[in-house]
Amino acid sequence: MSIDNINITETIAKVKETLRKDKSLSPQARTLMELLVVIVELLANKLNLNSRNSSKPPSTDPNRERGSRRKEEEEKRKPGGQPGHNGSTLEKVKNPDHIETIPIDKKTLPAGKYDHVGYDVRQVIDIIISKNVTEYRAEIVEDSKGNRFTAPFPPGVTRPVQYGKDLKAQAVYMSQQQLIPYDRIQDYFSDQCKIPISTGSLCNFNKEGYDLLEVFEQISRRRLTIEEILHNDETGINVNGKLLWLHCASSDLWTMYFPHEKRGLDAMIAMGILEHFKGISVHDHWKCYFRFPCEHALCNAHHLRELTRAWEQDSQQWAKKMQELLLEIDTAVKKAGGSLTKKAAKKFRKRYRSILARGSRECPGPPNSAVKTKRGRTKKSRARNLLERLRDFEREVLRFMTDKRVPFTNNQGENDIRMTKVQQKISGCFRSMDGAKIFCRIRGYLSTCRKHGVQPTEALRILFSGTLPQFALDAAKMC
Repeated sequence: MSIDNINITETIAKVKETLRKDKSLSPQARTLMELLVVIVELLANKLNLNSRNSSKPPSTDPNRERGSRRKEEEEKRKPGGQPGHNGSTLEKVKNPDHIETIPIDKKTLPAGKYDHVGYDVRQVIDIIISKNVTEYRAEIVEDSKGNRFTAPFPPGVTRPVQYGKDLKAQAVYMSQQQLIPYDRIQDYFSDQCKIPISTGSLCNFNKEGYDLLEVFEQISRRRLTIEEILHNDETGINVNGKLLWLHCASSDLWTMYFPHEKRGLDAMIAMGILEHFKGISVHDHWKCYFRFPCEHALCNAHHLRELTRAWEQDSQQWAKKMQELLLEIDTAVKKAGGSLTKKAAKKFRKRYRSILARGSRECPGPPNSAVKTKRGRTKKSRARNLLERLRDFEREVLRFMTDKRVPFTNNQGENDIRMTKVQQKISGCFRSMDGAKIFCRIRGYLSTCRKHGVQPTEALRILFSGTLPQFALDAAKMC
């Protein structure tokens, strides 16, 4: 690793060798110097980390290269939509809400006789945002004996004055889907609709949605358990200043989020999915995932970033070769329609193992690494740890090569969990664990609905009507 033309790796190695040979240092001074060298090494390793060569999120990497298209390609393309893309042209509607006829002023016409032949039609599509109040009047009758009977109100109408389901759906949509803070939601309803809503009411809307989704979460959990491919990921969340963890389990049709105080095995068991799952779990190399008796596939996006770091910072030639090979295999798999033949896969595996063998010579492990001392095992370099992981988990790394169901990366899981980072960026934290649970359950519902073609606003309107979308009701029957 080099910084400003200074080879940090070689310099640190020289300092370590000098300390080893210098017999004049007292034990206390030697310990202090060794500690300083370790601190410098750790800080130097972090200096060149970015979103390309580590798991550092792009949002915290302001100097990253933006966009994946080459400049030459961008220059060839004209601004606007490209040929073949799904357009969104504004179309006329067949049944407009209002029709305004514009008569011609005959005084502006030359003298003569004119007959009506039709209209030239133009439409203006607009919106009307207003308060809509429905008053229910339940009839009261009285018999000859003075007994009164009152007609029943519709289900859900329980108070003299209350908010309706559409307003609740809109408020929860703005809060949980668009991540708008409560005070701005209040401003919106007050300014646009002339409806005052307190912060407590907004909290109650979210809590009501959370309670209504208890059955849906059970359905989602059961459906994810029987999926063939399950994407798993986790990320840190700030709950009232304390680091907690948000876990995500998802497929192409279902999403579930789960907050927990821990990141590891206890949280995964409490989530209630992986311990019953029998398919293939796609994830990064977090060791806790391997505690569950299902098949596993590793995310190669993580491997590519780590290989970039090993090449750029540690000058590991094998890492560059391995990165090129993984990308080559991914391209070959796509061209082959999703999986390679046994013969083609065997050739790639041979090259894969050859690169790792070369890497073992280029990046050997520390001497006596298997022997424990009073200070524990001898520490291995990052590059060596990566090499051994690729060697020991070859089947999980290359599973995408022969199984059409397995993707090259865990992008599905990372995409599903990405908006939680946006929420943290906007709000800073969850004020309580209850708030985190409400967010997770509602966001999981909205994400799943979108995957089934149900838009968030409609999904919430259905929820506050006291039911669930049809796909969820059908799934409940199948479970």
